[in-house]
Amino acid sequence: MGNFVKRTFFGAIFAVVLIAGITLHTIGFLIVFLAITLLGTFEFYQLVRKANCSPQIIPGMIAATILFVACYLNARFHQNILFLLFTLSVVSIPIIELYRKKETPFTNIAFTIMGLAYIALPFSLFSYMTYPFSDNRFHSEIVLGIFLMVWANDSGAYLVGVNFGKHRLFERISPKKSWEGSIGGAIVSLIVAYICSIFCFDLSLWEWLFMGAIVVVFGSLGDLIESLLKRSIQIKDSGNILPGHGGILDRFDAILLVSPVVFVFLQIIHEYFR
Repeated sequence: MGNFVKRTFFGAIFAVVLIAGITLHTIGFLIVFLAITLLGTFEFYQLVRKANCSPQIIPGMIAATILFVACYLNARFHQNILFLLFTLSVVSIPIIELYRKKETPFTNIAFTIMGLAYIALPFSLFSYMTYPFSDNRFHSEIVLGIFLMVWANDSGAYLVGVNFGKHRLFERISPKKSWEGSIGGAIVSLIVAYICSIFCFDLSLWEWLFMGAIVVVFGSLGDLIESLLKRSIQIKDSGNILPGHGGILDRFDAILLVSPVVFVFLQIIHEYFR
């Protein structure tokens, strides 16, 4: 019971901070999601250090900061100048490695850049989802809807899987996940997508449902990929920043694949259907 109370308490705080960051103001979004980006990137670098490599933590964190702010400024003000600085920060990573005298230098370079692609980029793309149209107005509904659908998918999959799960989904990577749970999560997520279409008119019903399908497929794959990462270095949780919930990557594993695919989907909508 004590663990359940702890999980509930910190889960509620986490949800409140995240929802407030998404909905209250664009500066709040910038602060909350930049913090999540940096915490997630740092956590990833700490994880891969357990695989006997030495990622460039400080250069990687600097590049992640520049990438997030560059995407935010580009989405809000159509400013591109920071992308030049980001390019220089990425180019500096292999140059810095020349002088570090570490073992497996190319593994170090690869994992440093992977932290940007796997963690920083998905969170940075949310800036474009808060400014998805040419009206230059902050739209929180799409990002909030994505998180609600991800949470619905996770909760539905857990509840149905625990009670009815018999057929393993991907036993080699995640022994507890089942096909029954995945189907349950998909149904709940699509119901939430339908509800979002009632209250948010930025997207049509079919667009919300399609986005719900993206969440179901790529959210589940994102969960499995993060499980693969943890299994490869033989750990249970990615971190302990959220008591009872693990680390940042444990909480946002689904988002890491959902965000880029939703971004591409919204770009296609804007280009061909608006």
